[in-house]
Amino acid sequence: MIQRKEYLEQLKSFKDKQLIKVVTGIRRCGKSTLFELYCDYLRGSGIEDVQIISINLEDPEFHDLKDYMQLYDYVQERLQPDKMNYVFLDEVQNVPEFQKACDGLFIKKNVDLYITGSNAYLLSGELATLLSGRYVEIKMLPLSFKEYVTAQGDTQDLQRKYTNYITNSSFPYALELSAKKEIEMYLDGIYTSVVLKDIVSRKKISDVPGLRNILRFMFDNIGNPVSATKIANSLTAGGNKISVNTVEVYLQALIDSFILYKAERYDIKGKQYLATGGKYYAVDIGLRYYLLGTKKADRGHILENIVYLELLRRGYEVHVGKAGNAEVDFIAIGEEGEEYYQVAYSVMDDSVLERELKPLDSISDHNPKYLLTMDNEPLTSHNGIKQIHILDWLMK
Repeated sequence: MIQRKEYLEQLKSFKDKQLIKVVTGIRRCGKSTLFELYCDYLRGSGIEDVQIISINLEDPEFHDLKDYMQLYDYVQERLQPDKMNYVFLDEVQNVPEFQKACDGLFIKKNVDLYITGSNAYLLSGELATLLSGRYVEIKMLPLSFKEYVTAQGDTQDLQRKYTNYITNSSFPYALELSAKKEIEMYLDGIYTSVVLKDIVSRKKISDVPGLRNILRFMFDNIGNPVSATKIANSLTAGGNKISVNTVEVYLQALIDSFILYKAERYDIKGKQYLATGGKYYAVDIGLRYYLLGTKKADRGHILENIVYLELLRRGYEVHVGKAGNAEVDFIAIGEEGEEYYQVAYSVMDDSVLERELKPLDSISDHNPKYLLTMDNEPLTSHNGIKQIHILDWLMK
């Protein structure tokens, strides 16, 4: 199994804390494997098997657990009365009113509770109300480039590995597959399960082709500012009539299923969020190639997508930055303040370099500023702006 060290360390840090540990993320990103790794850690630290209760609610073995009381009773019967019990509920949203079972288990002093879910509905509605202030969310993504490279055992030929990373997929199991057809079938399975299980059935969507058209449009426009009106007009002009309201509903459903992420626009000088100009990014570039085929893609926007997801992995709150009339690709807000990032495939042309530096130069504060490119040049500074080879930055 690929060691997901950053996520594993987060679970370890919350062990035995009076908080429900909620791991969220798109299907097949590695949530179940993370639980397996953590259970191995628990056993290695002296926890006995009888203290670990692990239930995957998509496993036919547990198909009889059809409501929250059956789930609660199943766990309750297996609790060790005089020891701490570590309870893992995988894909818990498959059980109606699961939040009541979670609340009942949480209040027990000898239960340390961990749950996963593949859509944002897990932390909405009644669960959020019941457990307000009593849970911590660990947001999981498919493999980072560093994890992808490390899993292969060497750090040679990073450029070739980057190409494989974006074309073959960052989903963990894709590393076990070599044939292009196998990878396509695997990605088709992910796409189908996300669309049918997490969107269509939950949202009662009848226009599945319309949903697919919107996702294809969004994947084709990663890194571009788009609005629901623009999407509706573009699809309608192409012969796929759809209303603005439907686009808004479908967009939110795609975001809630973690197949699509939105970066809101943020005014750096005014310190406020803006209602328009947000950008969308794909959870995995391999999925983008699967849906759109091998037509030529904007390498710069794909690179931007990779940087956006990496900043999320590193714990930043990430927005598109507005600095006066200029736009900064990302403002990353972390524990130590704000950082600014411009992303460009190449700035070897002086005019391109000048264009990419201008938005960063327009910011008057002294927060760190970075220009990330694919140019394999030594670390360079432009009036305090650090230009870094992006593969080096991804491997940090």
